[in-house]
Amino acid sequence: MLGENIKKLGFGLMRFKTIDGEFDLEMIKGMVDRFIEEGFTYFDTAWGYDNGYSEVIARKTIVERYPRESFLLATKLPAYIADSKEEAEEMFYTSLDRTQAGYFDYYLLHNLGGKRTEVFDRYDIWNFLKKKKEEGFIKNLGFSFHDKAEVLDEILTNHPDMDFVQLQLNYIDWEDPTIESRKCYEVALKHNMPIVIMEPVKGGTLSNLPEEAAAIFKKADRESSVSSWAIRFAASLKNVITVLSGMSYPEQMEDNLKTLRDFKEISDEERNTIDQVVEVLLKNPRIPCTDCKYCVEGCPEDIPIPDVLSALNREITFQNKSSAKSSYDFNTEGKGKASDCIECGHCENVCPQKIEIIHWMDQASEKYDS
Repeated sequence: MLGENIKKLGFGLMRFKTIDGEFDLEMIKGMVDRFIEEGFTYFDTAWGYDNGYSEVIARKTIVERYPRESFLLATKLPAYIADSKEEAEEMFYTSLDRTQAGYFDYYLLHNLGGKRTEVFDRYDIWNFLKKKKEEGFIKNLGFSFHDKAEVLDEILTNHPDMDFVQLQLNYIDWEDPTIESRKCYEVALKHNMPIVIMEPVKGGTLSNLPEEAAAIFKKADRESSVSSWAIRFAASLKNVITVLSGMSYPEQMEDNLKTLRDFKEISDEERNTIDQVVEVLLKNPRIPCTDCKYCVEGCPEDIPIPDVLSALNREITFQNKSSAKSSYDFNTEGKGKASDCIECGHCENVCPQKIEIIHWMDQASEKYDS
């Protein structure tokens, strides 16, 4: 299987902190050195991460300091933000120029799903990248994905020549009806498609659990961090190339290296422990949104209502307002805010779950817009 000799931790070059607006390149170099020293080789970036500077970081901390054959570099092309086919194709060459890598070991069509997939189709990015692969600039071609399992099945059926897929898989999203982690995973297995896992710790959320949930993990294993349970859950899945982690500090890296240096799969007893944690996290009633998006079609203010409700659910589940607001800000950027709701009632009239959407928009506005 593709990636069977790759260690199960990938370094996501996307969550570095800045000091006075500058990245600490010396710290990042030290993290890269530790990563490679421990035998890990997979680095992940993207055309748009940190406004493109992530790819420059890859060049300065990896490409210029290590032999090209000693590491694996992945990056991604977000065609859906391009205004033309030519602009989308230029993103590929921009990534080559920024990284100076010569070629990419893993190259992805970035963030397929929803209306975004239509743009990749319209610009014929699939065939453009296949040609780049034939020319030797890409070793393995795949895509990252955020949508329902049914959509993933359709894409993989239409594009069986993809080498791998990148999916959001973690224990809290496993049965989530809006993300469908388990169902997407099973679709990938059905197509015998190797998987790169993203968001194993859900953007850090599973590293900072409410006390009641964290206590269950600590009772089961006092020596292991809370986040290590999430990393091991993901790495224990079958057909996995590697598990990406956006590590911001050396301390996070050391914890992940400790977890996956001599990796042991999650046991049945440990899965029961994880199930207990999930039960605690989901015990508070959540807003029953299924992400059908009926409410979005026809919203006069273009509010991404399911994403707003998802942010509220994140706060309900993890008791972490900061994380919820970050999710809210990301998903409403360039779109309507909860505070833009004019209470027309269209959304409530079409909602199959009969959610009091106007009430929740008011709650979200008070929490995240003020």
